[in-house]
Amino acid sequence: MFTPGFNGDAIRRVREDIHYGRMHKKNPFFNDIPNVAPSASPSISSFHQTEQVAEGSWTSRFHCSHNIPNSNNSVATNKSKAAMGVPSSTTVEDGTTKGNHDQSVRVADSREVNESVSSLSTRQPIFHASGLGAWFSVIAYDACVRLCLHSWAIGCIEEAPHFLSNECALLRNAFGLQKVLLQSEEELLTKHSPELVSEKGAPKSKTVGKMKVQVRKVKMGLDSSPGCSFSSLKPSVLKVEPLRQRFSTLNSKLSTGCKALRKVHVTTHIPADGTFSQQGLAYVQASTQYIKQVCKLLKNGVATLHNSSLSSEVVPETYSLVLKLKSSSEVDVIQTQPGSRESYFFLPDGLSDDLVVEVLDSKGLYYGRAVVQVAAIADDPGDKVRWWPLYHEPGHDLIGRIQLFINYTQDENNHLKCGSVAETVAYDLVLEVAMKAQNFQQRNLLLKGPWKWLVMEFASYYGVSDAYTKLRYLSYVMDVATPTEDCLTLVHGLLFPIYMKGKSRGSLSHQEKRMLGEIEDKLLQILTLVFENYKSLDESLPSGMVDVFRPATGQPAAVLVPAIKLYSLLHDMSSPEAQLKFCRYFQAAAKKRSRRHQAETDEFILSTNEGRLMDSMIFSTSYRKMKSLVLSVRNEISTDIEIHSQNVLPSFIDLPNLSASLYSVELCSRLREFLVACPPSGPSLPVLELIIATADLQRDLSSWNINTIKGGVDAKELFHSFITSWIEDKRLALLGSCKLDKLKWSGAKTQHSTTPFIDDIYNQLMEVLAEYEIIICHWPEYSIVLEKVVSDIEKEIVKALERQYADVLSPLKDSLTPKIFGLKYVQKFGKGTPNTYFVPDELGILLNSMKRMLDVLHSKIESQFNTWPSFTPPGENENLGEHFREITVMLRADLRNYMQAIVEKLVENTKIQSSTKLKKIIEDEQENVTESDVKIRMQPLKDLVIKTIDHLHSVFEPHVFINICRAFWGRMGKDVICFLENGKEKRGYKCLRIAVSVLDDLFTSQMQKLLGNAIHDSDLEPPSFIMEVHSMLDSVNSKENNYYY
Repeated sequence: MFTPGFNGDAIRRVREDIHYGRMHKKNPFFNDIPNVAPSASPSISSFHQTEQVAEGSWTSRFHCSHNIPNSNNSVATNKSKAAMGVPSSTTVEDGTTKGNHDQSVRVADSREVNESVSSLSTRQPIFHASGLGAWFSVIAYDACVRLCLHSWAIGCIEEAPHFLSNECALLRNAFGLQKVLLQSEEELLTKHSPELVSEKGAPKSKTVGKMKVQVRKVKMGLDSSPGCSFSSLKPSVLKVEPLRQRFSTLNSKLSTGCKALRKVHVTTHIPADGTFSQQGLAYVQASTQYIKQVCKLLKNGVATLHNSSLSSEVVPETYSLVLKLKSSSEVDVIQTQPGSRESYFFLPDGLSDDLVVEVLDSKGLYYGRAVVQVAAIADDPGDKVRWWPLYHEPGHDLIGRIQLFINYTQDENNHLKCGSVAETVAYDLVLEVAMKAQNFQQRNLLLKGPWKWLVMEFASYYGVSDAYTKLRYLSYVMDVATPTEDCLTLVHGLLFPIYMKGKSRGSLSHQEKRMLGEIEDKLLQILTLVFENYKSLDESLPSGMVDVFRPATGQPAAVLVPAIKLYSLLHDMSSPEAQLKFCRYFQAAAKKRSRRHQAETDEFILSTNEGRLMDSMIFSTSYRKMKSLVLSVRNEISTDIEIHSQNVLPSFIDLPNLSASLYSVELCSRLREFLVACPPSGPSLPVLELIIATADLQRDLSSWNINTIKGGVDAKELFHSFITSWIEDKRLALLGSCKLDKLKWSGAKTQHSTTPFIDDIYNQLMEVLAEYEIIICHWPEYSIVLEKVVSDIEKEIVKALERQYADVLSPLKDSLTPKIFGLKYVQKFGKGTPNTYFVPDELGILLNSMKRMLDVLHSKIESQFNTWPSFTPPGENENLGEHFREITVMLRADLRNYMQAIVEKLVENTKIQSSTKLKKIIEDEQENVTESDVKIRMQPLKDLVIKTIDHLHSVFEPHVFINICRAFWGRMGKDVICFLENGKEKRGYKCLRIAVSVLDDLFTSQMQKLLGNAIHDSDLEPPSFIMEVHSMLDSVNSKENNYYY
């Protein structure tokens, strides 16, 4: 009823165990695990895995190479073809491996490769124990069967029968023993096996093994072995032309040398009557001299040939090699160089498999290949170093040879049969089988149901320690670890009891200590990943991290809680070193996110540094991207404040200040670079938006109680030089517009009878104020600078008007109000016969323009400044508005002086003719003069005044007209006062009263006639001088008791 391969001894042992009442211990291991999915990555006991975690991408771990132990007792693949670069021997002890590892490449089978490439959600751990061979599987299988029999015998009626049913078919299939254990003929027929069981017994199992390969040498085309000749070499292999040139040069040199040798002649001096010995000596001397000359020629020739050979030597071709098994996939290849002495391990499918070595030239192009049959190596394993022919396909032309060192060993499964197996190794194998059965992967980390029961009972029944079970389980979890809450919560739940029970590690075995150390190393990698990407974590994704960079949210990642618990478990959080290390994780996170944000602005800095000019669209785009960068930094700091407020992080870390200092410094540096590369030419809309965003960020940092950051963002300091430069440029431009040669408005006037020049300049001033309004709202101190600029422009406007209308102002210079020069009053009097003064239209435009400046335009500018925040520079007495008050005083004084000068001219007009002289009219001393007589005498003066008033109305705008008329009226009253003060007799007062009455009626009626309802009653009241005349006359009448009125 039980599976073949277990005899009665196994059943007997189970019954004996039951008979002796072996204690059944429940392992609390799996009961302590929360119902979540774990992740981690330390190396398991017999496997050292090296991973490079790319910045911001946890998924890059899946493409790393792994170091796989080279052991005679283990194969580091699960029914897979592998190419591994590992060193020599290792030993197996309690399921672990030791040794110095060389380069290695783990090649998974095609199914695993396709799964890992197609979906990151199916990443599985490295099952090291599954490759130990069939004997280990048989032992573990036997142990599980005996465990199930034992549990069944003591009353387990759910889990144990689940594995014992159908002759333990579930366990046999899980351990992969279908072809190892004997099968009944019925099973073979059911499975439609091509080979039936015969009387000869089971067929011999397929022979497999392991090959260790080293590439020693590569020879191309110049081999002198039998069968190799120059005719067999292709032109692409041997460059014939350079060789031919070298032979030609050598032949030429040898020919020249032979000719030189023929020219060597030695004269022999033989005495005529000399003896034989004397003649012999002469020949010897001649021969010696000849040999010396020949040797000299040969020496020079050899040196020449050597130099020429060095200069024309053909540079040897360099080759690279690609090694792979014929049965492996295209991705499972190894690239190497000849003579590198690096060892690579291959696991062929069988004797029919081949090792293919492809040769590539220096350009990476296919050159040729050698095929090494595994069967040929297995037949003669002692011959490890061999030369193999290289052929160029598809023509199968021999192009050279390659020397390979191949050490072939049979499958380790054949060497460990009947050997002892440690309980921990068997437990590892059972655990791996259970994980495979339940598709253990990064988001499915818990065993459930009967398999969970089997693993727990196996550890308890065979005495595997609780620490070992937790650490071994963790080692697999760490292979598929993800930065997720469920994973790290599981890891913490497994590690915490181990640390609490044996904090000094005194209770752990040597193997368990090593496993714990590897787990801690891998765990630190994951914690680093969590903390340095704490804003890029997403529990809903298989990898636990976002694939695309996106703005951060203020919600802290759920994985931070277990991650901080694990960090506290590994470090003493009260130590400054641990706290500093913890803070540096978040500094690195801020730096990574800051750099990622800045990457979008790199193009503008780099393109400008390369000398490219920016058009207006690119310029606007660049400033808007910089504004977006500032807003992104603000969002990063704001989200850090929100995360910090959740009280998830330890109390010693001030995340807002920590990240804000880095963000601010990095942003300030980038802004400086950008402003140098793309300097703003003026306060355009994109530039102002960047200034506003930067100033708002600085203001927010202050409102968020962020500490002062040295080298951080200071918007005013960044843009101050540009702002002052813009203001100065605008001042110079407006001053230039006020120059005489640039006045385009000569002779033109507006509906207000003013020059368009002032409206144009003031419109430009209002545009300037509108441009800088946003800047003033942030930094009111610039209002003082702008006020000074505006006052300078207004002064220049007045000067420009005076220059433009100098011709019409020159007649008034002698009549202007006395001016102060030092401490003296100087009055200039004109000479010559006076002429009648006629007010020109240009003078009206000038005074009307000055009046409009005073009452409308200047007031509008001043009102705009009053709407801005007030600012008083520290330590200075100058306040906002001082310059404007000076302009107001200046305009009023100039306008008053010009109007007074005009009035003086008009009064002089009345004195040109005697009939119009007021003094002459009122000097009549007759007592019986009548009112009609006085009016008749006043008529010439009255006509002149009416004509003058009418002309003034046509020249000046109403306000200026009223002011001049009232001044004219008052000036004539002043003459009356002078007459009264100088008069010795009172006889002419009657005539004087009549004349003053006529003047009053004249001015009031004429102004009212011309202005109608537009004139106010206050404008018709007598001026001060006329009021004084009335007062003086009333005083005289009161004394004489004779009132005129």
